[in-house]
Amino acid sequence: MLQEEIKELAKQIHSETVQNRRHLHANPELSFKEFNTSSFIKEKLDELGIPWESMANTGVIGLIKGDLPSDRVVALRADMDALPIQEVDGRSYGSTKPGVMHACGHDVHTSSLLGTAKILTRLKDKFGGTIKLIFQPGEEKLPGGASLLIKEGVLEKPVPEAVVGQHVMPLIEKGKVGFRSGKYMASSDELYVRVIGKGGHGAQPQENVDPIVITAHIITALQQIVSRIGDPKIPSVLSFGKIIAEGATNVIPNEVYLEGTFRTFDEKWRKEAHQHMKKMAEGMAESMGARCEFEIRNGYPFLVNEPKLTASVRSFAEDFLGKENVVDLDLWLAAEDFAYYSQQADACFYRLGTRNEERDITSAVHTPTFDIDEEALQLSTGLMAYIGVKQLGN
Repeated sequence: MLQEEIKELAKQIHSETVQNRRHLHANPELSFKEFNTSSFIKEKLDELGIPWESMANTGVIGLIKGDLPSDRVVALRADMDALPIQEVDGRSYGSTKPGVMHACGHDVHTSSLLGTAKILTRLKDKFGGTIKLIFQPGEEKLPGGASLLIKEGVLEKPVPEAVVGQHVMPLIEKGKVGFRSGKYMASSDELYVRVIGKGGHGAQPQENVDPIVITAHIITALQQIVSRIGDPKIPSVLSFGKIIAEGATNVIPNEVYLEGTFRTFDEKWRKEAHQHMKKMAEGMAESMGARCEFEIRNGYPFLVNEPKLTASVRSFAEDFLGKENVVDLDLWLAAEDFAYYSQQADACFYRLGTRNEERDITSAVHTPTFDIDEEALQLSTGLMAYIGVKQLGN
């Protein structure tokens, strides 16, 4: 039985997958600087006899062709980059690079796809068609490695009928995976705002144009775009996470600098919201005697899991793990550049459970204490191999 054979292969290579994950975890590289990671992947693919090509500088694309006749193609994707976070001390496999850490599980994704590749090379006589392996750089930084790979033709020659990705989820117990059909993750835009007034002594506000007070009004007013202008049926978030006003207890500064994010699930509303934000902020600043520079950098689009494909992939996961180990996911306002694939092709992005409360492995992604239960690596390699083969119609 195919699934039992794959499970056994995943078990056999588990220690190697753990070793690869720990090597990557100890040697993280930031977005678009994954040179050693890329070399490591190429070396492993060479060992497996898998042909590869470089794309988007540090990206690696491999092809595994089954021995049976078929022209069908499925792509499996893993991201490679780390985050500018200082990892906690005390881990034998902890980051060796100060201020850089695999805090989002991309080391898991890459080592898992390498494990999946090894399983698939041992099953070539069992399937027909082609598995395209996408080791993608720069998920954590605009413009997103997915967009660059697409521009360079990753979804061409050969054209995949489906793109499947998996991502760690510390909210889900190890041994389980999660799915959501349709819209799943939000678009994400970056906001860079400068409110320029006229600084001076804090005891003489009448002589100044106070950008701090004006900024406070702008921040409060902008929330009405979500709560009073936007359709409440469209989830949206507008948040500012950085404010710099370099004054003092008795000094009103000349300007205030802000950074924030806007996220939603509708492209038409997204564009409208951009116009409302810019017009409202600039107009309020002008009405109070100041000036506002409002820059919006378009980020990733929203991620949509194609319903028919997602139903198929979910059914494969239920076959492989049992229905009780496949859970439903809620809408999530985080963003992922896998969304670019989902806007261009049928795509499915599912979640891999990595939580183990008994071992206190519960930290969220993007934190210095994030880690996984490495038993999940046996599931991650086997399930993705099973999905790839089954999606090809074998």
